[in-house]
Amino acid sequence: NKRVIIQVMNKIRISQKLSLIGKTKKQKACIKGLGLKRISDTRVLDGTPENLGMINVVKHMLNVEHIEE
Repeated sequence: NKRVIIQVMNKIRISQKLSLIGKTKKQKACIKGLGLKRISDTRVLDGTPENLGMINVVKHMLNVEHIEE
């Protein structure tokens, strides 16, 4: 039997606050993976483990807000 685990994913609003100039390849890739392109660019994402891991890598470059629904 396969068990399906359903988690309630919270929404997260992130906005980029720092430039990518002089940042590592990993940091640039995480910002791109989160869908951000420039300073003050904002996205609303699901709180999946993949997204949270990328946010953790570049947390010093982002403003992060949890959205209650």
